[in-house]
Order: sequence, then structure tokens, then C-alpha cells
Amino acid sequence: MDYQLANTVCIVTGASRGIGRAIAQTLSEEGARVVLVARSADLLNTLAQSLPSESLVVPADLRQPNAPSQVVQAALERFGQLDGLVNNAGATKRGDFFALTDDDWADGFALKFFGAMRLCRAAWPHLMASRGSIVNISGVGGRVANADFTIGGSVNAAVLNFSKALADRGVSDGVRVNAINPGSIATDRLKARAKTYAAERNMDEATALSQMAQNLRVSRFGEPVEVARAVAFLLSPTNAYCQGLIMDVDGGQVRAL
Repeated sequence: MDYQLANTVCIVTGASRGIGRAIAQTLSEEGARVVLVARSADLLNTLAQSLPSESLVVPADLRQPNAPSQVVQAALERFGQLDGLVNNAGATKRGDFFALTDDDWADGFALKFFGAMRLCRAAWPHLMASRGSIVNISGVGGRVANADFTIGGSVNAAVLNFSKALADRGVSDGVRVNAINPGSIATDRLKARAKTYAAERNMDEATALSQMAQNLRVSRFGEPVEVARAVAFLLSPTNAYCQGLIMDVDGGQVRAL
């Protein structure tokens, strides 16, 4: 399908690995010019060399208050326009609630929530000009609580509420805002958890992955590209009536309405 993204300019955060990398690759294959944002310049440069369309590498720590506006400015200086923003960056610490520190909580919100909020604020006037789109990557933990995921679940829930509120503003300003909740996706982070799970139970990693999926009552874990295709769908002007949508890409993991 032609998503009509050719020659658009899209910022993708957390682009160095996992879901973010797959998003950048997919958008580039659709003809978008991609602004690659993450802390690792080396990983971003390696990715940029493999992309079929023009890209811009912007190493940045989005936990720093001035970084989001600098990313937007770099995109405008290079390409002169901005059509899409994908807020994907952000990993939060798991663990026993009573073992998590204030610094753990502050760090969890600093990148995934405040980094995304500041990027939306900096990008908004330029997305108004292009009648562009924002896709926020949250997670099913924002809808289904888990005692070992208190930080991540709280941050994800905040991102979802923020996305809905910003979509309300976007109706009058001409900016589309939607969100995606990935379920358990086979990223390096999940594979590391599977390795620990396997070691604790004296089994091989393939069996561990299968058993972990069964525990969630899904047939398998998702692939990063499956989330990336959903992002391309939501960024596409062919789906301009999607506003304030929260899309679960989770293999049926969330069974609530």
C-alpha cells in the first residue's frame, strides 16, 4: 500500500534499536526523510547508512529540557519542513515498588513522558503548517496494571491521556495525534528477560520465549516491524480521520474494552 509518505519529513525518537529502528526503516522504505534521534551516535550512523531515503542523525538525550527543541530545529535547518513526529524513546525500570527510588521514577518520566511532551510542543507549529501528524508509542502496561511495572505503567497511562488531550487540541489546529500500545515485542530488552527466565528455569531460550508468550495468552511475541507498519498507517494522510486513536498492537494480550 502507498501510504503517501514520500518526501515527508518525520522525526523518530529512540531510533537506534528495537521498535524505533524498525519504524525508521519502514518510513524510509515508504520514501520519508527520517530524522533519527537517540543517545547513541554510532548506532544511528550505522542505521542511516542502510536507509534507502535521505536521513539526518541527531544524537540527543531527550531527558535534557533543551534537547527536544534542538532536535526540531535541526530537522528544520536540514529539510525546511516537518510532517511527522514519532515519540518512541523511553525505557523504564522494572522491579519491586518498594525497591524503586525517587530517581528511578524521575528518570522514567523524564524521557518517555516529558521528552515526548516537549517534542510535541516544539514541533506543533510546524506540524500545523504541514497539517502533519504525531504518533506516541505507549504500551499495554498503561491499560493493564502490573505490580512489577509500576513506573512503566504509570508513564504509559500518562502518555495515553496526554495523547487524547493533544488530539482534542489537534482538531482545531489541524494536527493529528494518535497513540500505539505495543504488547510484548521481540526486542533486545525482551530477549534479555527471556534469557533470565530460561536460566532461572533451566530451559533453552526458545522454550522460554514460547512459555512466556503462553503465560500472556498470546500465540507469539510481536516483531518490531509490526508496530512500525501501524505507525506508517497512522502517519499516512490516507487515514486522516484517525484522531485520538489508541491502537493496541499486542496479539490480543489486552482483553479489556
